[in-house]
Amino acid sequence: MSHSVLDSTQSILIGMLHVPPLPGSPQSKEQFSAIREYVLRDADALLEGGISNLMIENFGDTPFFPGTVPAHTVAHLTTIANDVGSRFPDAEIGLNVLRNDGCSALAIAAATDASFIRVNVLSGARLTDQGIIQGIAHDLLRLRKELSAESVAILADVDVKHSAALAERPFADEIEDVIQRGHADAIIVSGNATGVSVDSSHLAEAAEGAGTTPVFIGSGATADSIRKYAKHASGFIVGTAVKRGGIVHQPVDKNRVKEIVRAATQD
Repeated sequence: MSHSVLDSTQSILIGMLHVPPLPGSPQSKEQFSAIREYVLRDADALLEGGISNLMIENFGDTPFFPGTVPAHTVAHLTTIANDVGSRFPDAEIGLNVLRNDGCSALAIAAATDASFIRVNVLSGARLTDQGIIQGIAHDLLRLRKELSAESVAILADVDVKHSAALAERPFADEIEDVIQRGHADAIIVSGNATGVSVDSSHLAEAAEGAGTTPVFIGSGATADSIRKYAKHASGFIVGTAVKRGGIVHQPVDKNRVKEIVRAATQD
């Protein structure tokens, strides 16, 4: 099935909407109304700068649940997704429910006409700061079928950041499993932490192993690195690089967004 967020002859840019700590999370300080407005301002800056693919993520909810998040988190993220979709009807919206609640992300996407989700551990298992996180492909793909939500693309990490393998496996084997057995619509490769650049050889191996499946860079993308990595990457998920001063917890800076867009559209 064709997925609109993946259909492009140019580099695909996805801008992060890092949601501040939501009510009920340990670091929460703001009223929900203020959080909604913060996210909408970031969305406006991304769109004005030229990025129309937006991924909503409960980035501020540390420490993250390893699996299913509470019902109030789902309710808050659903409201935010509706707000963004209503305010910016031309945007393609995605969800990432940290740390690995892909089923909630898919449910929100189906309810709000979002286009895609990100899943940190779709196949296999990883050792993380939340403990051992196991793949959810068996549940997620059945839920997508049950909800008739096949139009929602699944972007799945391979060797996801902030984690380590339980046992070493060839990278090519992990990619094959995520695509062929986990049925990911695109794969994501990243550095070892938020904002850390991808190793060039790692990316090249991912592109070779993925074949016709799109490969996204999931961390550390900058105006300079986009030019370097465009040969092997179909798209880039940008967060830190488009924030004020390049600081991840700052608001989106429209001028930095424009720099990224220029770099991605240069021949």
